[in-house]
Amino acid sequence: MIGYLEGSILHFESDGILLLAGHIGYEVFLNPQVLERIRSQNSHNDSIALYIYYHQTERQPKPVLIGFQSLEDKAFFQEFITVDAIGPMKAVKAMDKPISDIALAIEKKDTHFLSGLNGIGKRTAEKIIATLNGKVERFISAVEGPKSADAPPITDDIKDICQQVEDVLTEQLGHSLASAKRMVKEAFERNPRISTPEALFDEIYQENR
Repeated sequence: MIGYLEGSILHFESDGILLLAGHIGYEVFLNPQVLERIRSQNSHNDSIALYIYYHQTERQPKPVLIGFQSLEDKAFFQEFITVDAIGPMKAVKAMDKPISDIALAIEKKDTHFLSGLNGIGKRTAEKIIATLNGKVERFISAVEGPKSADAPPITDDIKDICQQVEDVLTEQLGHSLASAKRMVKEAFERNPRISTPEALFDEIYQENR
């Protein structure tokens, strides 16, 4: 079983890359978001590391390798393919929006957003919600990243601040995890210079007064 590959990019395909690792070239499928990110940040022969989902069944005897840049992305994919009628290849093509946005749409029961994913119609969107609603809150990113060139990077300290505030919002103030993550995310979008839990609370509740 292949779970991780590190090597250099030999060639870009329309739906993935040919990755040279240990003198062997691996065809690795990538979802459109990851492929575009890798294209913009890397060129041929650049080194890259990917977590791999390995798929092979009696009906699909040819091994298929699907790559992810983080274990969290791979974990979401593995949740996604538990939905009836969504196999690995359909799932990787459908994930053409940020995973945090897809997860948020599932938790908000937003069939319009989900049916707009590649290859996903209204009926399949409803199946996704029925299967995964309440199970993917952890994939909703609290902070997607700086919104301006002079905004500070997302550090471990900022992640800790987000976690502290989310814990208070959910455990003490009764918000759902999805709602807490949305409030934190929107606060950082309004003010990316937040650097303490107190400042984050002020920004959240200033908006809600």
